[in-house]
Amino acid sequence: MKDDPQDRAPNRLPVDDAARDQLMVQVARMTYHEDRTLTEIATETGLNRWQVSRLLQEARDTGIVRIEIVPRTLRHPDLETALARTFGLRDALVVPGPDDSPQGIDAVAKAAGQYLAQIKPRPQLIGVSWGRTMGSIAHWLPPDWADGVTVVQINGTVAPTPGLAHHNDVAEVFARKGKGRMVPLPVPAIVGHRETREVLERDRIVTDVLRLARSAQVLAFSLGIVGDDSVLLRSGNILKHEMAQLIRAGAVGDVLGHFINRRGEVVDSDLDARTIGLGLADLRARERVIGIATGAAKHDVTLGALQAGLINVLVTDEATATFALEHAHDR
Repeated sequence: MKDDPQDRAPNRLPVDDAARDQLMVQVARMTYHEDRTLTEIATETGLNRWQVSRLLQEARDTGIVRIEIVPRTLRHPDLETALARTFGLRDALVVPGPDDSPQGIDAVAKAAGQYLAQIKPRPQLIGVSWGRTMGSIAHWLPPDWADGVTVVQINGTVAPTPGLAHHNDVAEVFARKGKGRMVPLPVPAIVGHRETREVLERDRIVTDVLRLARSAQVLAFSLGIVGDDSVLLRSGNILKHEMAQLIRAGAVGDVLGHFINRRGEVVDSDLDARTIGLGLADLRARERVIGIATGAAKHDVTLGALQAGLINVLVTDEATATFALEHAHDR
């Protein structure tokens, strides 16, 4: 019977730092350069497998061995890890660049589509928003990304101003590519009066859609901006003077139509009471709440959403990720 290096009495590990470092280098070289097994290394060095394993761990802890993750796709694992640790995220995906161009948006949207496609088990129910970024994600979402999925809209979409794309078609494309069905929320994102919202939400159809949306454990939405390029402004859901008031109140963007400041707090309770869809409180108990943001105009709203714990998965660009980390401890 062959001698088992795990069972025999081992040689003592060196106490002298120089000798111990030399042994760690030897063990690391045999492991990572020569692909030797723990048993083979133990036999050659006179140690047992436990001692070899201990030396390898010590080599990693002291920096003698450095393990680098080099993804085949363009990603920033270091920023992703920092975001997850700093903001308590379930996951983060960061693609290179501060690019505000359509190509930059597409890179983030493609990463979001790939992330959705690799969720296991495949979601049977997912809630989605609408807008330009979500339209790009729907485009990049791989065919057969799900199997019989139900896709429900989680905020109102109907725009008084015709001609803007990426409303109901976002959920429809998600559902078609996932061999499933879509459930629309056929009401405006923001109405003119609180009473109008209350009446609409009492309607049986709207009530059923919102109940379904609140049961979805996977949500995906893009973070919105303030100013003239806001989709909610361009669609007519809010008016110019309302946008100006929001900016004066400290709004940096919106999360599903709820305008927040850099701390993630709602800035206008009256306007918020006119907003139809999932509320911010609905986001905190979901399994995966995926926020997608790219471009300098979304730096502050991304920070606010992270600070308030409104998302637990972030898909973004390098510049937005860096901004969030740099300002994570701002007062």
